[in-house]
Amino acid sequence: MVSFHWIPGIGDPTPAGWLTVVLYLVTSLSCWKSGREARLEGSRRSNEHFAWRSIAVLFLALGVNKQLNLITALTVFGRTVAYLQGWYDRRQPVQVVLIGLLAMSCVLVVTMLLIWMRRAPTATWLALIGATLTLTFVLIRAVSYHYVDRFLFERILGLRWNSVIEIGGISVVLLASQWRQVSHLKSTSAPRVHR
Repeated sequence: MVSFHWIPGIGDPTPAGWLTVVLYLVTSLSCWKSGREARLEGSRRSNEHFAWRSIAVLFLALGVNKQLNLITALTVFGRTVAYLQGWYDRRQPVQVVLIGLLAMSCVLVVTMLLIWMRRAPTATWLALIGATLTLTFVLIRAVSYHYVDRFLFERILGLRWNSVIEIGGISVVLLASQWRQVSHLKSTSAPRVHR
């Protein structure tokens, strides 16, 4: 008899894991600030304000998930369902299809977001792309496909690919947020020309 065995706890107690959590939280705060500044620029940026605030909430949730191991519950649930329905031994084709669907969804979502935010600054576009790729990576990792897992646990320069990819995605969003804030400062501090 297979049952659902998942216990909430520290998901990744390594230095890289804690660094990832800190980066998620710092990026969340930075994106919240970028959203506030976009809002201050006026109504033409209302969609941009919403986009930055949404990324802030998403990254806060991903940071909490990273250390409380919440998304692993989804993996364990899928594994339990596969056992109970009798197809666990044939799960690989299902995992490949799920990964393919997630990758296609990522492309579709990025395309839709860029169309929706077509008048937004480049920094906002970069943040939307980075956030979508980061979320897609986290979801693909949750599928727990053997070959993907094996690659993610290999090391480069002493770090697992898992950490390199996740920290890289978070860093793109953080840099985009900082870029957006610098742009806001330049636009508000530029001398006004009187005619």
